Amino acid sequence: MIEPGDLATLLPDFLVRQRWYGAADLELTSVEISAFEVWRDECPELIWAVADARFSDESTARFQVPVGVRPLDQTERFLEGKGRSMLGDVDTPDGPALVYDALVDPELALEFLRHVAPDEQVEHVRSLNVEMSNTSVVYDERLIMKLFRRLADGPNPDVEITDGLARVGFSHISAPVATFRSDAIDLVVVRTFLEAGTEGWQLALTSLRDVYGGRLDPAESGGDFAPEARRLGQITAEMHVKLAEAFGVSDGEAKVWADSMLANLSRSRARAMDAPAIATAYDALRSIDDPGACIRIHGDYHLAQTMRTDAGWYILDFEGEPALPLEERRKPSSPLRDVAGMLRSFHYAAEVALAERGGGSDDEELRALGGRWEQHVSEAFREGYFAHEGIDALLPATNRDREIVLNAFILAKAVYEIGYELAHRPEWVRIPLAAVSRLVESSSG
Repeated sequence: MIEPGDLATLLPDFLVRQRWYGAADLELTSVEISAFEVWRDECPELIWAVADARFSDESTARFQVPVGVRPLDQTERFLEGKGRSMLGDVDTPDGPALVYDALVDPELALEFLRHVAPDEQVEHVRSLNVEMSNTSVVYDERLIMKLFRRLADGPNPDVEITDGLARVGFSHISAPVATFRSDAIDLVVVRTFLEAGTEGWQLALTSLRDVYGGRLDPAESGGDFAPEARRLGQITAEMHVKLAEAFGVSDGEAKVWADSMLANLSRSRARAMDAPAIATAYDALRSIDDPGACIRIHGDYHLAQTMRTDAGWYILDFEGEPALPLEERRKPSSPLRDVAGMLRSFHYAAEVALAERGGGSDDEELRALGGRWEQHVSEAFREGYFAHEGIDALLPATNRDREIVLNAFILAKAVYEIGYELAHRPEWVRIPLAAVSRLVESSSG
């Protein structure tokens, strides 16, 4: 059996290699084990652990790490190609052992579910081998378990909001099945698995490949995404109406929003932005009479947070922007902030699909088609959203004020994206930089 001290020595190298680590720009100075429970003491062993990390700037983070332990001489196929999931080797009373992320081990993933959802009987397991801020495992193609990696004190918004929407009858979500928590901290959630669904991001890219490949007007291509975007707009508005029902409504605070946007701008490390021009665009918020309502929102709304199935659109992952502290992610805001996030996602899709074509970014005809696609699907999404019954009660009363609020949130989202891309995907930073330049020019015109 591995000891907590041995695990602590293995974790630093393991943590910094994970996508969900979220502190690549900080120096990790120490790791301590704050929770250590043996959930299975026979081979392969299963240990549930929580690790507290401290960084050179004195900040801290808490991570959830389920650990598997097998004899070093065991070679298992599930470990092939999983170098990032390996913690390392240790000496134990039973001999040398391999320590690894337990959720890549099908046997231990099944055992883990028995602890967090004991009423569910499952036989088959499939890990989702994608880079995400959390870890998800599918069981019997019927359930999906999400394990939250970076923990914060208090309820996780993804659990809190999904439970609230289910309570008021919003059906376009993966229905809650079980939740595992400790000391009011949400650790794991189990939900129904949306079988045979396609991510909205992939549907958008498929549409764009059709447009670019045939050099077709977006409205005339066989893969026209506008009808789906319109339906997604309707579901988004329904979500906001249900969020207002589940969590209540308060008056919008345009000046508070503007101050927050300016504060985030001042913290940005991007030097290529015209900060004074951006600040001027934000100040337009202070001139409006009716900013609309404040409600709980999705908070990180984009195409990859949606799923299209035969039954329609579903909305996923209500954790909010991962770089923000929990208090900020749980704070009510304008529903137009979510609308802004989706509109920014349409721009990203057009740019990423163009980049897939290699030299396509230098093709002026294709760039123009990408711009038309973005405008085409954005208009359809807006039409679906603003036409939904009941949404007017949550929005500014006049079209002028709606556009001012929406445009400010679009610009703020693009500024946030610049910081995110600099930290995680520097090669993509050109996308939000171009958007900020375009939006600032539009606001000053």
